Amino acid sequence: MTDKANLSEAEWREKLTPEQYHVLREGGTERAFTGKYESNKQSGLYKCAGCGAPLFASETKYNSGSGWPSYTAPVEGDAVEELRDTAHGMVRTEVRCAKCEGHLGHVFPDGPGPNGLRYCINSASLDFEPE
Repeated sequence: MTDKANLSEAEWREKLTPEQYHVLREGGTERAFTGKYESNKQSGLYKCAGCGAPLFASETKYNSGSGWPSYTAPVEGDAVEELRDTAHGMVRTEVRCAKCEGHLGHVFPDGPGPNGLRYCINSASLDFEPE
């Protein structure tokens, strides 16, 4: 993705709610089963709450039982970046928005479908656009 969203931390704080700022800019995690999109079954597109970039299509969303919205894949293209995360004594793969570098969640190799991946994403990092 070529057009990066570059805002100052003050601009991010003004644009985002405190919870969105904590998740997207500080790498936080919302509590399981509390996110507004965890149980959403509507058709549509999930976009980055920070910059509006398309991230996940509803067709790839499924109920993983984890307490966070889960997807089998991001939208086509380079919507997300995956980075090694060794925080909290674990080795995981962090998922970030490729446009604004906001923290979205993590990807795990225990999902359904042909790629076997589960993108476990914080609702606070997303906005939903119904079809």
